Amino acid sequence: SQLEALAGHELRLHRSELTRAGDGAESLLARMGIVDAEAVAFVRRDPLARKLIEGRAGKIVRASATRGGQLEELTARYAPAASDLLATHFERLSIVRSDDGHFSARVETAPLATTVRLGSGTIRSSLFGATDESGIPDAVAVQMAEAFSVDIDFHRELRRGDTFSVVYETLTADGEPITWNHAAGRMLAAEFVNKGEAHSAVWFKDDSGRGGFYGLDGKSKRRAFLASPMEFSRVTSGFSMRMHPILNQWRAHKGVDYGAPSGTPVRVVAQGTVKFAGRQNGYGNVVEVEHGNGKATLYAHLSRIDVRVGQRIDQGERVGAVGATGWATGPHLHFEFKVQGAQVDPLAMAKASEAIELSPAARQRFAGIAQQIRGQLDAAATVGATLAE
Repeated sequence: SQLEALAGHELRLHRSELTRAGDGAESLLARMGIVDAEAVAFVRRDPLARKLIEGRAGKIVRASATRGGQLEELTARYAPAASDLLATHFERLSIVRSDDGHFSARVETAPLATTVRLGSGTIRSSLFGATDESGIPDAVAVQMAEAFSVDIDFHRELRRGDTFSVVYETLTADGEPITWNHAAGRMLAAEFVNKGEAHSAVWFKDDSGRGGFYGLDGKSKRRAFLASPMEFSRVTSGFSMRMHPILNQWRAHKGVDYGAPSGTPVRVVAQGTVKFAGRQNGYGNVVEVEHGNGKATLYAHLSRIDVRVGQRIDQGERVGAVGATGWATGPHLHFEFKVQGAQVDPLAMAKASEAIELSPAARQRFAGIAQQIRGQLDAAATVGATLAE
């Protein structure tokens, strides 16, 4: 009787796609296996249905069709038009064929849901290559690099075979993960094994309500000096001797060059006072910040300067943007860390700088959270190992 019931059951096929730039009604539906002239005509002429192919690409589309390829129902989910709803809601477009064969369309705004996901991966070529392979959002990869930036130089110390496990929140629209805002991937905890050494990070709010990453031992990942003046990006040359690209002779390159598109924001690595903001020979547009105790940082080749001399600025604030002013062969940031006027390795200084400590009361709260997180990270690693097999 069960076999007979299954034989008489009509399967309904659903297909999912993301809209692409330049998509028309016909090309999008054809990519989903739907060949339906009436549906194409409806999407083209109906003001609501036309939202399917208008605006930004990346809409999440799900459709069902008959065996003959005629559209029965289509749902598209995408970012709301109102910018103040981006982090909390999405718009849902529904196109339905009625029993009499006519189409109708409606658009409604619905709340996003938050879910916790586990992920893990192994480095084969790059961090983003590994997270892409594991289906982990780019926003989470960036947060991992930021959280572990003082423990690991992701540009020079990443090794093939390094592993990571991560617990993160993601926003979903009807169960589908969204990608249209930064809140789409909040990292809650991670463990990264680099060159055989394990490093942990847990998101935690202290007594003042300020959030940050801490190791499972309760030590803050935040330092008095950030490891980088830019969010995770490609380093073109490190703290070493190099051939000067314009003067064509060997000289000490006592800084770090970050290759990035013009206009990329540049942030100050620590609290301080702007000592210089202007043009400086081959360095082009330059900002120099004093941090006390003989320490100073310099940001060169900027396309713009966003601070003034004498201004007090906090860690992470924008000082300017990447450019190619002065003696620069292409857009990049030249960054220097000075102690008593002598350049030193910026990453070494970040690692040596003092960490922020939790109060005894906050430590007690953190200990309970850390115990739960340890179990989640172990589960994430297990899931990853199972998928790899």
